[in-house]
Amino acid sequence: MTSQLLTDRTGPSLVRVQRRSRLSPRAREELAGWLWTSPWLLGFLLFVFGPMLASLYLSFTQYAVGSTPRVIGLDNFVRALSGKDDLFWPSMGRTVEYALVMVPIGISLSLLAATLLNQSLKGTAIYRTLFFLPSLTPVVAAAVIWRWLYQPDFGAINWLLWQLGVDEGPRWLAKPDSALPSLMVIGLWTSVGGGAMLIFLAGLQSVPRELHDAAAIDGANAWQRFRNVTLPLITPTIFFNLVIGIIAALKVFAVAVLATQGGPNYATWFFNLHLYNYAFQFFEMGYASALAWIFFLLVVTLTYLNVRWSRRWVYYEGGDRP
Repeated sequence: MTSQLLTDRTGPSLVRVQRRSRLSPRAREELAGWLWTSPWLLGFLLFVFGPMLASLYLSFTQYAVGSTPRVIGLDNFVRALSGKDDLFWPSMGRTVEYALVMVPIGISLSLLAATLLNQSLKGTAIYRTLFFLPSLTPVVAAAVIWRWLYQPDFGAINWLLWQLGVDEGPRWLAKPDSALPSLMVIGLWTSVGGGAMLIFLAGLQSVPRELHDAAAIDGANAWQRFRNVTLPLITPTIFFNLVIGIIAALKVFAVAVLATQGGPNYATWFFNLHLYNYAFQFFEMGYASALAWIFFLLVVTLTYLNVRWSRRWVYYEGGDRP
């Protein structure tokens, strides 16, 4: 009787062990991989992919919060692209203008900062920390700090100009001509020493020292070594920062909301601010979804063009091309 009970109790366990043993090591690794990634996959399906599909459906509807969506076809897209929305094209143009200025300047200054920090000078760790600190500043805090610095009556910048003999400093965020450049300065302050600089620093440190030594023996000066040795070898890093920088510049939103609320006179009314206004001020979720998909297609198109263009100038050591 006791042996029968032991058999009954251990039988299912033995069966499970036998079933586990039927899986090959590769199959067990794949199963473990799917189990480990399942929380992320579930979160992606519920909170990213699912809302994207819902947004795609709503973009073809007339839908306000609390009402029933009514399918209207491509009317939302026609409304945006045909100029019926007075602020669509101005906000798009202003966003592109912001990106055209910010991306090349941001990449150049990040590369310059990384190059300076790659010189193995004393106190390099301290300099890296000081360069990186602004990028850790929350956007709310950065906007508050710079609004105080830009304050025309008692701000620190105009006070310094007054000390230099300027009787009346600019009204930085209060005039349409200077508001957009002022926001660009804030954006550069929070981004130049951040991730792009660290990625450039990693790319610079991966350049073989032997190539620089060989170029120096051939008579190349510091600039020639940088232009003909360093730059070609870090072109994949430049390409990566270029793609990420374009996307980040086109997504500009928070600093404009906090510093200028899109003003003065719509001088800093960016596309994402326009989208946000329709979604959460007017609650026109259908039209806002169409705006979001237009923005998505713009980003995907620019990324695709960058990848195609990169085949002409990005150097890969193994000869692979994206």
